[in-house]
Amino acid sequence: MIRNRIAQLAPGIALCAAIALAAMGLQWVEEHWAGRPWLEALVIAILLGTVVRTLWTPDRRWGPGIGFSARTLLEIAVMLLGASISFQAVLDAGLGLILGIAVVVVLAIGASYGLGRWLGLPKRMAMLVACGNSICGNSAIAAVAPVIGAKPEDVASSIAFTAILGVIVVLTLPLLVPLLGLSMTQYGVLAGLTVYAVPQVLAATVPVSLVSTQLGTLVKLVRVLMLGPVVIALSLVAGHGRKNAKPSLSWGRLVPWFIVGFLSLAVLRSLGAVPDAILQVIVPTATLLTVISMAALGLGVDLRVLKSVGARVTLAVTLSLLVLIAISLSLIRLLGIA
Repeated sequence: MIRNRIAQLAPGIALCAAIALAAMGLQWVEEHWAGRPWLEALVIAILLGTVVRTLWTPDRRWGPGIGFSARTLLEIAVMLLGASISFQAVLDAGLGLILGIAVVVVLAIGASYGLGRWLGLPKRMAMLVACGNSICGNSAIAAVAPVIGAKPEDVASSIAFTAILGVIVVLTLPLLVPLLGLSMTQYGVLAGLTVYAVPQVLAATVPVSLVSTQLGTLVKLVRVLMLGPVVIALSLVAGHGRKNAKPSLSWGRLVPWFIVGFLSLAVLRSLGAVPDAILQVIVPTATLLTVISMAALGLGVDLRVLKSVGARVTLAVTLSLLVLIAISLSLIRLLGIA
């Protein structure tokens, strides 16, 4: 049983690992010739994976391992990252930030849904775009879809463009640091509030600073936890509108295991229960797993799908993202985060 599972996963994991090693090799070349890595291995892995996926479509043999790398290895990496993060970073930014995150999510969902309806998207499609943009991308879309009874084609269109736009955000968001004169703390909050997925926050903040990575990850995890209340609220609303509605909520969907693990390790680190010797092993391991996972995420992005995504969906997702960035920047200024 275990052997069969390993044999099933091995090809895809090996492919992701090969791309990750190539990315780390290119980063080494950058450091050797330019003195610093202008593109971190995390970003290079995404780009290489995307190029490979666009030029070549892996068959079923590669799928299980790629999926395992993109999800499970990534979740393990995010969980391990908790051991290097202290909650003091959030406290330093101000307790009002926690409430601010909830307000941003609510405002962004409302604004995104309104934009979608204004552009003529069906109600369910508009809600998928709104939740995906405002909370955690594909995960939010997947969680909300069965609750609101979304059509498969609506889910596919939403996820297709969100995957591509998520990579674009990761690559371009750091440019706002010099353009807007953001501090490392401000950028960490902005990344946590706007980037779609937890691992993408790492890719968007690691090249900038450790402070941005720590704060961005914590802010993002708080934002992800907003998925629970949102799904519950939508379930209650949808339940009133549909006969024989079946409950589709589960604790594992609302609070994923790796978030629990991340928060637990962060608590232990904050209490001084994680020795530095162990941390010196955990951090490189988490970094390696993250690069492998970035390669897997890149392998899931086919730039050709842009042709099949409707113009209204494209415009709705893009405008919603811009609105989310504007709301997030307003919160940063309002709270006086320096």
